[in-house]
Amino acid sequence: MQTPRRIEGTAVRAQPVSFDDHFSQPTMFYRSLSPLEQSHVVEAFTFELGKVYEQSIKERELQVLANVDADLCAQVAAGLGLPAPKGNPARDVTVSPALVQLLAEPGPIAGRKVGIIADAGSDLAGIAKLVKATAALGVTALVVAPVGGVLKAGRRQVTVDRTLATTRSIEFDALVVAAGTTTADIKLVVLLQEAFRHCKALAAWGDGTAVLKAARIPVKGPGIEVAGDVDKDFTARLATALGLHRAWDRAPKIMASAVPPAA
Repeated sequence: MQTPRRIEGTAVRAQPVSFDDHFSQPTMFYRSLSPLEQSHVVEAFTFELGKVYEQSIKERELQVLANVDADLCAQVAAGLGLPAPKGNPARDVTVSPALVQLLAEPGPIAGRKVGIIADAGSDLAGIAKLVKATAALGVTALVVAPVGGVLKAGRRQVTVDRTLATTRSIEFDALVVAAGTTTADIKLVVLLQEAFRHCKALAAWGDGTAVLKAARIPVKGPGIEVAGDVDKDFTARLATALGLHRAWDRAPKIMASAVPPAA
């Protein structure tokens, strides 16, 4: 429904000048991000355009990126093996720190999920302690083993929630290897390496560190928590790693196009 209203001056059908500005806001967004987040954007464009078979479409998209930011365009073009076109990106844009999503302090962890890697020889008492401790923090801990059913040791038993055949790293915010675990299944190696590559927290207690090492996970790297037993300190460090969401300090070494954070 249209309502008549009185106007002054000459009425014309025209678009405001700002309607032709398609790039200053994307430029502000990209330049406001941290170097690590910019690398994610670069890899995302490189990945998606790398799946495009028509070169003309790749070239057209690169021209769009050239009008957003020259460095962004150059990095994506390099990943595609194409020359970077020249553009006309906005020069004077006001960056916004509010757009940076990297957490400087741990955030809430209620609702997160932790996978506990175990098998028939694992420390079931330690698993029970970790499940109880994480539940008190609002975190769900799921036991992942080579086969389903129940793990038993004496009078103690632990129910298996997932098997290596039925889970993937995307289901968890962190993975913890229980002491006594000796599984060498290739599916476990893939599970751990994917979580590592996605900068998720990884942990182990006791000789569970051997499983991380077998998967070529550096136990002294960023976001890797190890301990001799499941105690309050181990649980607290795991909670902190979960609260940071990702181990961003690990990213520069695993992202081919990552830019190291500024000193």
